[in-house]
Amino acid sequence: MYNFGKFWEIGHSHFAVHLSPKMKILSQINVPKDLRALTMDQLPQLAQELREFIIDIVSTKEGHLGASLGVVELTIALHYVFNTPNDKIIWDVGHQAYGHKILTGRKERFNTNRQLGGISGFPHRKESEYDAFGTGHSSTSISAILGMAMASKLKGANQTQHIAVIGDASIASGMAFEALNHAGVSDANILVILNDNAIGIDPSVGALKKYLTRIKREATQDENIFECLNFDYSGPVDGNNIKTVIAELERLKSRPGPKLLHLITLKGKGLRQAEENQITYHSPGKFDRTTGKIRSGPDNHQPPKFQDVFGHSLVELAQQNPKIIGITPAMPTGSSLRYMMEEIPDRAFDVGIAEQHAVTLAAGMAAEGLVPYCTIYSTFLQRAYDQIIHDVALQSLPVVFCLDRAGMVGEDGATHHGVFDIAYLRCIPNLIIFAPMNEVELRNIMYTAQLGLPQPIAIRYPRGQGSLVDWRLPFKKIALGTSRELRKGSKIAILSIGALGSWIGKVIDEIGNDQLIGHYDMRFVKPLDENRLDFIFKNYEHIVTIEDGCKAGGFGSAILEWSNRMGYTKSIQILAIPDIFVEHGTMEELHRQVEMDPTSLKNLLNKILNADQKM
Repeated sequence: MYNFGKFWEIGHSHFAVHLSPKMKILSQINVPKDLRALTMDQLPQLAQELREFIIDIVSTKEGHLGASLGVVELTIALHYVFNTPNDKIIWDVGHQAYGHKILTGRKERFNTNRQLGGISGFPHRKESEYDAFGTGHSSTSISAILGMAMASKLKGANQTQHIAVIGDASIASGMAFEALNHAGVSDANILVILNDNAIGIDPSVGALKKYLTRIKREATQDENIFECLNFDYSGPVDGNNIKTVIAELERLKSRPGPKLLHLITLKGKGLRQAEENQITYHSPGKFDRTTGKIRSGPDNHQPPKFQDVFGHSLVELAQQNPKIIGITPAMPTGSSLRYMMEEIPDRAFDVGIAEQHAVTLAAGMAAEGLVPYCTIYSTFLQRAYDQIIHDVALQSLPVVFCLDRAGMVGEDGATHHGVFDIAYLRCIPNLIIFAPMNEVELRNIMYTAQLGLPQPIAIRYPRGQGSLVDWRLPFKKIALGTSRELRKGSKIAILSIGALGSWIGKVIDEIGNDQLIGHYDMRFVKPLDENRLDFIFKNYEHIVTIEDGCKAGGFGSAILEWSNRMGYTKSIQILAIPDIFVEHGTMEELHRQVEMDPTSLKNLLNKILNADQKM
């Protein structure tokens, strides 16, 4: 059975961190109460030590680097001025919260960050009372902190302070503005801290970015947009000057109503390479902490990442088809749309953190005869669900959704796993769902989509590398609703969807009874290849489905529904993610945990074969 222990209860001693003797102040800080016992003159030294500690751990254990380095002074100042955890701090997105975690009792375990059984890379309510609200997706902090502030007032806890820290990229999102709009007409005691570093993962975009840049340059005395929303605005202030930040926080602490403090910070501060190359050092992988140089991978002659196959293939197709458009909500690097933005900039758009807008923008373009490829991480497409239904599928507009990071994503954990898309898309009429097993299949379905479809299509593919080195083959059209027979058998049919299918052949070879086990790459979740399914159910005794998605409502459920509708009574085993939120770890560890790895499949197949032999 699945083994899901409480990851935050792992013993501290097993993962103990040994601090450098140079970290004389940080070594004394276990909780913010210790921090508040320091003098102001000690805080700059603490900031230096905290930066060094973050760099030490992330250089060897990996994680989000630049965002946390940029807010070290702010982090210290918040816990120095406010009475946490009674006062509430919410970190929008949360990848900048490493310093917060270190100062709030997790220093000794910080080297387990994002590892199986270790602490989460994002704020997590079950992990610490100092994590007032769990985050991972952007632009939620102002709504949440407003809700907490209103709750405190209703309970009579009028002295409690409520702070949301949000970046300039996140505050441009619609949800953040919805919260600002509501907060501005309330008398809630909230402080919104705008951490303005002009970059999210990629550089911030849009008119609001230009507006914030103008405020910074001109220091205008005119009423600004936040004051027009009835916020008590302060700034811009140097967010990397700890004494200045503390002075502002102390001043604002006693002011009633909604307030906004505009801080200017430098992402990656304290590591030269992270300051100069902020995109790469957002999450750089392992690097030399002395030189800052990123450690190179093993061999360059490896299969490419699926995202890069998407990016390069889209450029190829767009060069042949002038109707093709590329759209992404703030993920040009992560999705590899940047290749098209570099080659054909007038037809590729980063619309900022605005998934709802991205989907309906694509719908508008499709309505005018263009072929928009809207590339969004699977987990972020959840934020635009109504737009998929109301603006795209209901009107049968041929938008091409390219769902990157579909399936489990590893160390980023529960907030980022793209495991629900099959279930939440399969119930929508007029929508095709396709999952390529390899890079060539991804290229071919992208090619097929731009030939002209009467309806939208969602193409889901995983994070990380594919399985083919030689993937740049000529494009071929894929007939809708067709599957592939990869291996014929007689007793057990394995029906796979997506990239998990690439290792199934090896598992069958290891079992030895290869003539008994068939393997089918079903490719389409919707429409199903009903002719193939009819053949399979008539010629095999046992059916095993496998997918990198949730079991409830997923691909296996679709097979069960079809089987029931057709009156078949064959045994069907579904390998998929159970009805839980899977936490963080490597992809291999998490697939083992939910029994969707090669060993688990091999054990299941042997169990079925052995049971048949005994009958």
